[in-house]
Amino acid sequence: MDLEKQPQQPVTPAEPTGIRASDADRDRIADILREAMAEGRLTAEEHAERVDAVYRAKTIGELEPLVRDLPAPGGASRSAAESGAYGHESPTGPAENLVAIFSSSTRKGRWRVGGRTNAFALFGSVEIDLTEALFGQRLTVIHATAIFGSVEIKVPENISLRGSGTGVFGSFEVATLESADPEAPVIVVNGYAVFGSAEAKPKRGKFIADLQDRLRKYLG
Repeated sequence: MDLEKQPQQPVTPAEPTGIRASDADRDRIADILREAMAEGRLTAEEHAERVDAVYRAKTIGELEPLVRDLPAPGGASRSAAESGAYGHESPTGPAENLVAIFSSSTRKGRWRVGGRTNAFALFGSVEIDLTEALFGQRLTVIHATAIFGSVEIKVPENISLRGSGTGVFGSFEVATLESADPEAPVIVVNGYAVFGSAEAKPKRGKFIADLQDRLRKYLG
């Protein structure tokens, strides 16, 4: 006896909100929250709570409610240009996230620096020491956020260090450097500090020697 053929059930695609969030997705939401606080739409406490949720989110669906009541940033293209300021292209690829919430986070020693790093301190401290790091690209952008906490960035004396930031009842300081070597790494530090501090400065006596040779040896 022939079996009655059953119609094939269509495959239901995964809900967009269930897709796993990428670092770029989190960065986009964090930028919207930053602009909202700068415009007075969010208080510092509300911003801190939402940014904490951003870096804990696993899916797109967890990120969307965090900005649902906020307008889309009108300066999206401007922000993209600023992240790669001083005539350099904006770094691509996943960002490294250093988060300290009622704790501390440290990155130092011999490690390969990516194009983008997000440092977030909430009632905690983040330390980034680049004096022994290896740079896989010329431009490195670090976005530092300190809320009732601190972010400290140390660099060698023979690189170029630039940046801009805002202190709201806090301090944001970048000790500008211009290397004599036109091929030296360029580190751009952006961000803000709310009732906290963010600082980027050279570490006295620390230099990167033979930049190109070290990079070639490291990359093989």
